Amino acid sequence: MVEPGAFDRIAQDRIVPVVIPGEPIQMEGLVEALFLGGLGTIEITLRSETAIDAISIAAKQNNLIVGAGTVLSVEQAENAVGAGARFLVSPGFDPAVVGWAKRNDVPIIPGIATVSEAMRAIGSGLHFVKLFPAEQLGGAKTVQAMGAVLPDLKIMPTGGVTLKNLTDYLSVPAVGAVGGTWIAPADDIVNGHFAKITERAKAAVALSLSL
Repeated sequence: MVEPGAFDRIAQDRIVPVVIPGEPIQMEGLVEALFLGGLGTIEITLRSETAIDAISIAAKQNNLIVGAGTVLSVEQAENAVGAGARFLVSPGFDPAVVGWAKRNDVPIIPGIATVSEAMRAIGSGLHFVKLFPAEQLGGAKTVQAMGAVLPDLKIMPTGGVTLKNLTDYLSVPAVGAVGGTWIAPADDIVNGHFAKITERAKAAVALSLSL
């Protein structure tokens, strides 16, 4: 059973770094860098063969709540949670994955691109979704429009979010958090540029707190 608290921390931080992992050992430095930057969650995407090992190592650091992203199947969900992931994020709405997460009390944020898909998520008892790819779908204006007709829904825009447009998104009441790779890009992780990651995290946190 997964401990509660993932959604609470995501809602508190409002910023979820999305990470494509390199070597799993690099997760220790990355987790510390994000923690020093003031962030409490991380989404490690299942886009590489090292992802499950990376989740396992990051989850043992006790600083951040670790989630698994790009979850496409029940098998991936099971493996990720078994490795220590405390929440799941999917690029789309898959009934099998959502059903498994609900049965096992695992917080899940499915991806949506339309109001119809958002309503499907609500009908399944979910009230936190990911708009993906956010910028290509109209950015903050689209989130604003969705929030106006679905007032009980919280949205996490992901895809094209950067420090430059972060204010636009976080100013929308429907936004529960934003996700993005700009804080911890793959090159900085691979090359051990953790101080840069901490700086970006601090900048994002400062901007969020100023709103």
